[in-house]
Amino acid sequence: MNPIILYSVLILAGLGIVLAIVLFVVANKFRVDEDPRIDEVEAVLPGANCGGCGYPGCRGFADAFVKSDNPSAMFCPVGGNKAMEAAAAIMGMSIEAKEPQVAVVRCAGSPAKRPRTAVYNSAPSCKLAASLFAGDTACPFGCLGLGDCSRVCKFGAIAIDPTTLLPVVNEELCTACGACVSACPKNVIELRKKGAKGRRVFVSCLNRDKGGVARKACGVACIGCGKCAKICPFEAITVENNVAYIDFERCKACRKCVGECPTGAIHEVNFPPRKPAATEATTVAEAQS
Repeated sequence: MNPIILYSVLILAGLGIVLAIVLFVVANKFRVDEDPRIDEVEAVLPGANCGGCGYPGCRGFADAFVKSDNPSAMFCPVGGNKAMEAAAAIMGMSIEAKEPQVAVVRCAGSPAKRPRTAVYNSAPSCKLAASLFAGDTACPFGCLGLGDCSRVCKFGAIAIDPTTLLPVVNEELCTACGACVSACPKNVIELRKKGAKGRRVFVSCLNRDKGGVARKACGVACIGCGKCAKICPFEAITVENNVAYIDFERCKACRKCVGECPTGAIHEVNFPPRKPAATEATTVAEAQS
């Protein structure tokens, strides 16, 4: 064999051995031992990698959960209480169950109630439209209806109704991951507790204009009259910046505010038909029971 070729082969082999040793030493010196419980926690998570927990995917959540001083404060909205109980069991702890939440659209301004005053003729993007102008109606606070929320939903739980041009949430598919909330430039979508039997009451309006202006822009706008707040026996309603808001932590779903609202801005969901003869005392008693 040619000596030059032989020397070249020996030199390359020697370099390979030396570099392998160097890599071995470096790998061992800077090795980071990972807690095996991180893999176990990740395994009980849904694997949606939606970011609804506030961490970069399920792996990031599992890593933070294992290392957290207070893991009970963390929550995976997709996996829900079942996944969190399994993760807590791996850590040898118990965790308090949380009430399930669902996305709620706080705008009822369909074309019939909120006539168009302009035409938007550009890319179908709420974010883009919001950066260009206040909207194609007289209400600058309402839903733009261009579907950013539906496009970011990984679970197919929200879609734009072709008639009302408003988002519709499928409660069975919604995981309360919050992606639609983050995507909405008008902050029209909110996460609220589902409530017992899926029943909840909320103000479906964000218009902060004064009553007359708001009512002119939309037939179902909140006019900030305060009647709902005055009649609420649980002090769950506040009126600020000309618009009412119902605190779902305090609300007992007595629905007295629904009948008091002069514009129909307060919505009740999944309730049975009202009893015509129900008295005020009976309604409050049922809510407290």
